[in-house]
Amino acid sequence: MEQTLRIIIIEDEQPARELVKAYLKSYENLELIAECENGFEGIKAIQEHQPDLVFLDIQMPKLTGFEMLELLDDVPEIIFTTAYDQFAIKAFELNAIDYLMKPFSRDRFHQALNKAFERMRNKTAEESKPALEKLKESIREKSGPLERIFVKTGSHIDMIPVPDIFYIQAQDDYVELHSPNGRFLKKETMGSIEKQLPEGQFLRVHRSSIINTKQIEKLEKYGKESYVVILKDGTRVIVSKSRVKTLKEQLGI
Repeated sequence: MEQTLRIIIIEDEQPARELVKAYLKSYENLELIAECENGFEGIKAIQEHQPDLVFLDIQMPKLTGFEMLELLDDVPEIIFTTAYDQFAIKAFELNAIDYLMKPFSRDRFHQALNKAFERMRNKTAEESKPALEKLKESIREKSGPLERIFVKTGSHIDMIPVPDIFYIQAQDDYVELHSPNGRFLKKETMGSIEKQLPEGQFLRVHRSSIINTKQIEKLEKYGKESYVVILKDGTRVIVSKSRVKTLKEQLGI
């Protein structure tokens, strides 16, 4: 490609960053514009520099690669670097997302770059999003229930421990998380977040409401056949008729 592509490396291990930088030196049309040690630095660098391509480590301690991507409004082309097992690698291959399995050779690096070049020539960013979403779903299934949720408000990022969430409400294309530290909006569907929450602790009691069952103070009749859950903070959440039985069973009443 004649156009110079602007590259960012986001990787918490210095030897892995050095390896990518060493391999990049073989290419005249690639410009390394930033390297980051964690996901928080990575978000800032992507927003500031708007790169063409990012080498992104998935397993970073403060903020994983997938958590980082969920906080971005516009996701650039990504080549993941990972030490995941073969089960998870199958998810990458099925969704046609480029990845480099650590430790990776110069030839494998070259192959991944060529795939990224080809995709940038022939696909729009919008066409890449479905594959990325499917990949995240596959990895979530492998990783188990969520333990924390990151949300971005302006330039500020908050981390919400899942057990601290009181309840979740649907808000158009977002979900609103209610916690001891306030309310937070996250671009997510109720169906998607419901699948990620720990079973036995969270229950969808209405098409627009999910509650933390450990936060229930009492269950009261609401009208002739309906019920309302009263949470420990005083919030009242209506329970749909179709979900009353499941809620009572979970509460043992």
